[in-house]
This record gives sequence, structure tokens and C-alpha cells, in this order.
Amino acid sequence: QGGREANQVADDYRYQDGNRYQDGNYEGYAPNDGYYRGGDEPANEEDAQSDVTEGHDEDDEVYEGEYQGIPHPDDIKEKQKKRAPAMADEYRDRADLMAERMEDEEQLAHQYENIIEECGHGRFQWTLFFVLGLALMADGVEVFVVGFVLPSAEKDMCLSSSNKGMLGLIVYLGMMVGAVMLGGLADKLGRKQCLIISLAINAAFAFLSSFVQGYGFFLFCRLISGLGIGGSLPIVFAYFSEFLSREKRGEHLSWLCMFWMIGGIFASAMAWSIIPHYGWGFSMGTKYHFHSWRVFVLVCSLPCIASLVALKFMPESPRFLLEIGKHDEAWMILKQVHDTNMRAKGEPERVFTVSYIKTPKQVDEFIEIQSSTGTWYQRWLVRITTTFKQVWDNVLYCLTAQYRMNTLMLAVVWFTMALSYYGLIVWFPDMIRYLQEEAYESRVKIFDEEEVSHFTFNFTLENQIHRNGEYRNDKFIGMKFKEVRFEDSLFEDCYFEDVTSSETFFENCTIISTVFYNTDLYEHKFINCRLINSTFLKEKEGCHLDFEEDNDFLIYLVSFLGSLSVLPGNIISALLMDKIGRIKMIGGSMLVSAVCCFFLFFGNSESAMIGWQCLFCGASIAAWNALDVITVELYPTDKRATAFGILNGLCKFGAILGNSIFASFVGITKVVPILLASSALVGGGLLALRLPETREQVLM
Repeated sequence: QGGREANQVADDYRYQDGNRYQDGNYEGYAPNDGYYRGGDEPANEEDAQSDVTEGHDEDDEVYEGEYQGIPHPDDIKEKQKKRAPAMADEYRDRADLMAERMEDEEQLAHQYENIIEECGHGRFQWTLFFVLGLALMADGVEVFVVGFVLPSAEKDMCLSSSNKGMLGLIVYLGMMVGAVMLGGLADKLGRKQCLIISLAINAAFAFLSSFVQGYGFFLFCRLISGLGIGGSLPIVFAYFSEFLSREKRGEHLSWLCMFWMIGGIFASAMAWSIIPHYGWGFSMGTKYHFHSWRVFVLVCSLPCIASLVALKFMPESPRFLLEIGKHDEAWMILKQVHDTNMRAKGEPERVFTVSYIKTPKQVDEFIEIQSSTGTWYQRWLVRITTTFKQVWDNVLYCLTAQYRMNTLMLAVVWFTMALSYYGLIVWFPDMIRYLQEEAYESRVKIFDEEEVSHFTFNFTLENQIHRNGEYRNDKFIGMKFKEVRFEDSLFEDCYFEDVTSSETFFENCTIISTVFYNTDLYEHKFINCRLINSTFLKEKEGCHLDFEEDNDFLIYLVSFLGSLSVLPGNIISALLMDKIGRIKMIGGSMLVSAVCCFFLFFGNSESAMIGWQCLFCGASIAAWNALDVITVELYPTDKRATAFGILNGLCKFGAILGNSIFASFVGITKVVPILLASSALVGGGLLALRLPETREQVLM
């Protein structure tokens, strides 16, 4: 900028110095250098014609002053017209650069579409499909893991109700942060690199969480694990879409969504087959226990690890490389895609005909401190702050006038879909568990005024209430209490040894000269009791998995059937995505799902609730698939993962709210959850119909 202003000053100086320059002549100045400068006499045409300029038109003649570095007066006038304050000049230049870049991007979008069509759809895309599918499968697994391990982990780590609730929500919180942060970085550092970082974080902390014993450290590991896998979802769809042509994009992105369903089925099947086997583990002393649910957590990290390894053999997105000006690397990858597909089709002689690809004008400049001007941490600090500033600029760009309306409408649709879907998939199992508990409580056995003396109890007591009983000189050895209550009873000269209890309490009881040895009958289990001359020796430490029945087989079955029920919806959405369009798919699916919600009023049994859950999941999956596709297509390459990350982060926020709100009404009323879910789906579905259709447009 400073150089440009200096040139303008020099030009003005030359122009204003005595107003000497007029039509190629200098008035009032006769240099004594022997050259003829021209005067008032007309020049002889034949003499004026030089050998050098012979045969040239007037328009082709070179201005004489140009040889001496003197600007033409017309140029000076043009510069004076364009002269403006420095700040305005700077903005005008950036605006010009951005306009030029947008024009380049539009040309690149159409050229890239033709190149992808020339490369064809074949072995390369299918290989990438399975690699990215494993990453998407890991995301599906992550959603189900905590729900499956909670019944076991709550006893293994002595979790309170608030701790259980926090553990259920912490994964979504990590996913929300990871989607925004890693999605934004993928537009600056590259799809492959950020996906590797995302999967590595998830695999490392998921693996670590299976070994940690304390609740706090386990909570932290699941948070960071969720952060990693949350960042993978926006990157996976942006990455895969950039290898697909317009005709294949909607269908094959929908097929890719099936891996989320496969992840749910995998998690349900592994939980069903591993967690109930309490003996599948080991112990190290009395403090360290590795139970079967930890084996399940370990197994659930396998899809992520497999995808991470396979991804090392995949190339970066060529569309991203072109966006940052790396033409040669992008060309080599596209040639690799072409040659791989042609060899698989039996046409290895087919030549990749593209020689040059348009690259957009590069506007952003990355600040680099050289080794001579700063230390290594200063250079890294500058790199990090610059990168995050660019990510923040991308976030703000999604809210500019060009994209603001689409972003806001998509945000509402994503949020309403997540609020209803994630709220209901938590509400369904909770309602089924509530119905089970009601049925269980209805089978309770009540014993009144029983008198037992000199008897040894060495068996399990379950779902019983003992009132006004008297127990004298009795022994309770190596037994288990499950859902047992003693009310207004007397225990005298009794002996409890190696007793394990679950949901067992003594209320208003009198306990005289009784010994408790190696039991988990802690102080809080004695409510308003009188303990006279009684002794507690060697209490059990920690919490224990004492009842395999606590591992609820029906909950695994519900999740398995719910995941499997989306298969028809996945197939239908994949086949119709490019035929009926994304908008009709979202609106239709959400409105049908809202209708399914009303049938939940008739779900008064476990089987009915399972049936309606399967119907709801099958109807709503088409909307999820279409949302993924349209979000990819509405934004340009350098903003695609950022926008997807923002919207997916908002989706996880909706999931957190849905889980909290819907779970609070279990056992109280069904009206509020059903009306809330159906109204959110209707509102989001109608708003989705106002979004622009994208099935015919190229990927910008």
C-alpha cells in the first residue's frame, strides 16, 4: 500500500512540475542534448516515418515517454480518478480479490464436476466408502455405549442418580464441542488430517476409559472421547462428497448413513453378548476390578481403530487441495482415482485427459515467524492463533447475507429433529424400564408379623416386604437381598456374614446384640432404626455387581430392534434421494414421524412401546439422511465442514436438552413428551420445505 502511494506521489510530481508535459512535448524546456524535440513547424511526413515504425498502425505505436519511464497523461488522469483514502483502497482491493476468487470457484466447480465424471464411480469410491463408514459406525457406537454400561457402572463405581445423569450427557457435550472445533479445522488443515486427529482422540480415550477406576477420570475420558468422535461426523460427509459426482452424491451419501445404523446394531449385539457375563474380567487385589462392562467398552473402540488404520492409505480430498492452491497434488490424486477405477473396469488403457485445473485466487496469507525472529513456541503460537482466527472467520461467514437465511433455517431443522429424536430414543427405554418396575412391584410378597428363631438364611430374598417381624438367634450367611424391606421389625442376637444387598432397607427396626461381618449393609440403609449393642466388622468396600438380573436384556433388545428398524428407511431414502429431492424427503419424513408420535398415547405395554419406537426410528431416518446431504451441498468447499460442524454441534445441544426434558417426565405423564416431540417435528418439517433444492447443483 505504501509503495502504491509513493508511486502516485511521484506521478503527480512529474505531472505538476511546471505543467511541462503536453502531448509528448516539453514547453519552456530545451535540453541541450542534441536531440530534436519538435517545435511549431510541421514535420515532413516522409522524414517523420522511421524504419522501426513502418507498417504499424497508430494504435500499435509505442508512446515515446514510455522508454524513459514517463507515464502517459491519460494514465495519470485515470489514477487521479481512482485515488481514494488508503483504508478504502484496501477494502476495495480485498473485495476485488474476493470477487475474482468467487468467479474462479464457480469455474472450478463446473470443471471439477466434469473431472469427477471422467474419473467415474468405481473401486476407489467404494474403498473410501467402507473406510469412512467405519468412522461413522464408531460415531453410532459412541451414542449407545454409555447407556448400555450405566446399569453395571453405577454399582461398580457407586454412582448416584446425578452422577448417572451427568455420565449420560457428557458424551453429547464432548460431541458438540468436537463437531464445531474439528469441523472448522478441517476446512483449514484438510479432511484427512483432521479426521485422523479426530479418530485418534476417540480411540485413545475410549481405550483408556475401559481401564480407569474412578468416576471422575472415567467421566473425563468419555468427554474427550466424545469430542474426538463428534468431530468425525462433519468431516466424513464433507470428505466423501468431494469424490462424488452430482448424479451419485445424494444416493451414496445416504448409503453411507447406514453405517450409523450398523454401529447401533454392533453396540447392542456386543452389549447383549458381553455385559451379562460377569466373569469376563479380572481383579488385581481389592482395589482394581476389570468387569465385563469394561470389556464391552474396549470392544466398542475397534471400529474407530480400524478406520484410523485404513485412513492412512487414503488420499486427501483433491477438491480441498485445489481450494488452497495445491494444483499438482490435486491432479495426482484425481489421476489416481481415474486409473484405479479404469483398471477395475478392465480399461487400463484409458488416459486421464485433464492437464490443467482452475485454482481459485488465494486471499488469505498465513503468518510465519522465521527461526531467526522467534522461538519455536512463538512460531507455534502464531500458527495456532492464526488458524483459529481463520476458523472463526469461517463461522462468521456462514452468517453473512449470502448464507444467513439458509443457515438459520437449517439450524432450526437440525435442532427440532435432534430434540425430538434423541429425546424419544432415551424416553423409550426409560418408559419400558418404568413399565417393568411397575410390573415387578405388583408381584411383591408381603410378610406380616412373622416370627423366626434359630434359623439360618443362606439363600436369596427378592422383592419382599417384612412387617412387624421378630428374628431371634438367626443367622444370615452368604446370602443376597434384592428389593427387600424390613419395617417395624426386631432383630435380636442375630449374625449377618458375607451379605450383599441391592435396594434393601431397614425402617423403624430395633436391632439388639447383632453382629454384621463383611456386609454392605451400610449406615444409610438403616432408616430411623435403634441399634443397641450391635457391632459392624469389616464392611464391604466399594460397589459390587451382585445380580446378573440387573443387566436388563430387554433394553439391549429394544436398542437392537430400534437400530435395525431404520434399515428400510435407509434403503428408501437412498433410492429416492436423487429422484424426489432433498427438501421433500426432509419435510415428508419429519411430518410422518410426527404422526407416529401420536400413536405413543396407545403404548401401554412393553411390546407396544417397542413397536412404536421401531416405527418412529424407521420414519425419521430419511430426514436425517437428507439433512446430511443438503448441508454438504449448500456450502462451498472452504466452508463446508465448518457449517456442518456448527449445525451438528447445535444438533448435539438439542440432544442434551431432549434427554434432560423427556427423562424428567418418565412415570409422571406421557402427554408432554409426545406433544413436544410432535410439535417440534411439524414445525421443523414445514420450515424445511422453504430451503432451496440442491440436487441439480454442482458442489461449489
